Amino acid sequence: MASGEISGTDEGTAGSWVRRFRPVGDPAVRLVCFPHAGGSASAFLPLVKALPPWVEVLAMQYPGRQDRRREQFVRSLDEFTERSLGELSGWGDRPLAFFGHSLGATIAFEVARRAFEENLETVGLFASGRRAPALPPEAPFGVHDTETAVRELARLGGTDSGLFDEPEILAMVLPALRADYHAAETYRYVPAPAGRDVDCPLVALTGDRDPVTTVADARAWSAHTSGTFRLEVFEGGHFFLTERAAAVADTVAECLRTWAPQPMRG
Repeated sequence: MASGEISGTDEGTAGSWVRRFRPVGDPAVRLVCFPHAGGSASAFLPLVKALPPWVEVLAMQYPGRQDRRREQFVRSLDEFTERSLGELSGWGDRPLAFFGHSLGATIAFEVARRAFEENLETVGLFASGRRAPALPPEAPFGVHDTETAVRELARLGGTDSGLFDEPEILAMVLPALRADYHAAETYRYVPAPAGRDVDCPLVALTGDRDPVTTVADARAWSAHTSGTFRLEVFEGGHFFLTERAAAVADTVAECLRTWAPQPMRG
């Protein structure tokens, strides 16, 4: 596939976590994206399409969904972190930035904390649609029964409400959602012994009508980095990332131009 072309299918080997929808021959930086609970790598297609051609996006495909639906789910943040780092070990020939949305923001944060140990050059972290890790954990959502899970999906938005009436669709979506919520609800933040958790720039993004992440929740990410901090508030709800893909991409590109250590083209 030619550089710059967007593929409508995942590009990855069986069992692989990493998907490249638009391979770049000589990227200035790679942006590693971690999906929300119940989500998949394809959630980042709108962002991929809106980013400039010098950014190569690696979207993580968690086990148990889409082409990996026959694989066992990951049920803890520790396992998400360890396995993500293992999958990224072959992609460290370019600087990496991490972008996570909702549950994915927590995974991206924990991966960024460990990246130095794995010799992965990290130039920045984007934490999207997620309250800061040091804040008290949210109350469990109780998505183990279908009725409650559907209410939660409706509350967050980002899902066609007509799908809630399709038992086959729910049967595919809910097991992944439940496993991911279990990982989120059992996660407990452990402060770094030396103080701040990461030393790279950190950008927190949230929607102005997000029902689960307030602006104050997002601003609290500032306590987790010794680098620069920036807060971006977009119009929209929890899935502002999809609703405002072009605006989010502009912010991401602006930051990466500053963070990436080599001249940009295009």
